Amino acid sequence: MANQYLKFLEALSQNNQKSWMDENKSWYLAVKEEFLNDVGEMLAQISVWEPALSSFKAKDCVFRQNRDVRFSANKDPYKTNFAAYFSVGGKKSLGPGYYVHVQPGKSFLAGGIWMPESESLKKIRQEIDYSGKELESILNEPKFKKIFSGLEGDKLKNMPKGYEQDHPYIELLKHKSFIVSNPIADSDISSGDFKKKAIEGFRLIKSFHDFLSKAIDDSESGEKLI
Repeated sequence: MANQYLKFLEALSQNNQKSWMDENKSWYLAVKEEFLNDVGEMLAQISVWEPALSSFKAKDCVFRQNRDVRFSANKDPYKTNFAAYFSVGGKKSLGPGYYVHVQPGKSFLAGGIWMPESESLKKIRQEIDYSGKELESILNEPKFKKIFSGLEGDKLKNMPKGYEQDHPYIELLKHKSFIVSNPIADSDISSGDFKKKAIEGFRLIKSFHDFLSKAIDDSESGEKLI
């Protein structure tokens, strides 16, 4: 059934309306169940090094298919991807999490914290100020760097308040998000190999998450990764 992910999502993207989803409900439910099974397999493996996740179920990690269109110009009722987020604080955790995204031509795995709220951002920058060399070492570790090219996302054009332009880690301090990602090929989605590749990537992200977790209290609820 894994090879149905892309076929279903392609069909949904061309027929993004409730009437089509109602007509194809059995197809959707079959594909959704398979995705839950795959997420369950990934969750079990991640729990080996993140034991706090062992009490979670796959459904706790999977995002709803329905879109919230209340404040969006795009009124399509359904997301055209499948996605799951693994974080010890849940899907609304302030702390770091592992993310897998399945979408034709746009699948990827990711980790870290996307757009942390101001207090968490301040704490992360403070940790970089104190221990920037440690973060640099994590990002430049050969196996890590082979998969993840570096921190992604928007950056400040100027230095953040309280830091000088000549700070040794100024480029890291400018980041508004602290995420890394790697694309997943459609062929890996269709074959089911994406699960293995995601776990391999997530395992490498663990040290990155440990660094972020030192800076913030990831037991609170707040922003999510993606």
